[in-house]
Amino acid sequence: MVLGLDKALTGVSGILITPYSAGGDIAPEKLSPIIDKAIRAGVHLPVVNGNTGEFYALTTDEACTMVREVAGMIAGRAPLLAGIGRGIRDACRLAKVSADAGAAALMIHQPPDPFVSPRGMVDYVNAISDASGALPIMLYLRNDAMGSSCIKALCDLPGVKGVKWATPNPLKLAEAKAVSDPSIVWVGGLAEVWAPAFYAVGARGFTSGLVNVWPQRSIAIHTALEAGSYTEANRLIAGMNAFEVIRTEELNGANVTAVKAALQALGIDCGPTRPPSAWPLTAAQNAKLYSFLTTNGLLESTCPT
Repeated sequence: MVLGLDKALTGVSGILITPYSAGGDIAPEKLSPIIDKAIRAGVHLPVVNGNTGEFYALTTDEACTMVREVAGMIAGRAPLLAGIGRGIRDACRLAKVSADAGAAALMIHQPPDPFVSPRGMVDYVNAISDASGALPIMLYLRNDAMGSSCIKALCDLPGVKGVKWATPNPLKLAEAKAVSDPSIVWVGGLAEVWAPAFYAVGARGFTSGLVNVWPQRSIAIHTALEAGSYTEANRLIAGMNAFEVIRTEELNGANVTAVKAALQALGIDCGPTRPPSAWPLTAAQNAKLYSFLTTNGLLESTCPT
């Protein structure tokens, strides 16, 4: 059964990688087994053109191709959330392409532009919404310095369904949630490790890069949290935490590197990451990755020397 968007937003948002060919071009067809495995495991909301998808390393043409191809591979088996961002004209173009491809909703990246004003953000989101034909919107908040009043103004915009909260500040999340429309869905945007803290202040669901490698564990953690079993959720998180620790290394520069290296170890070569991301893993990081994979029964062989 395909979940409706409102329910899917409270589930696991699986941030898909962007595979590359040997020549360095995007190779979306390599995602097919990853998507199939994730959907079979129960991932509620696949996400294309997210940060684990190296969104800022892609050209706008490449991002447009990715959303078209991923929508085709999902083929209606789950609602698709499409990442949107960069300069306003590129963002509006990608929003229209995503809508035409069949995306169920848009995830609007918080602009990294050095001159972002609160009212400018409102204009930015409105323009993207118009370009998409008013698709539902999930805001992706990575910096809460704009304050709760600005966050509320964004949440009050027509079509905004929720916020992916990706700052390590649960108290600020609770504050923003308290002043915003109660129908807004607040989603933990810092993956499994932070999900219990965000759940404790009213968020539901979480983003995950682990779904590319081990979607069953992500779903098990979500099931435990939905049941209110923090003890079980934390036990399951402890078993995958080593993977997330590697991803945070080098100022988070190993974030996607760990995911692609794990896939390579499992026989799914999706190419390297693009600079300025770190590639490849260091010998020490690789040893930790293989320990994680073998300890959890995902890989039987030992780390290559």
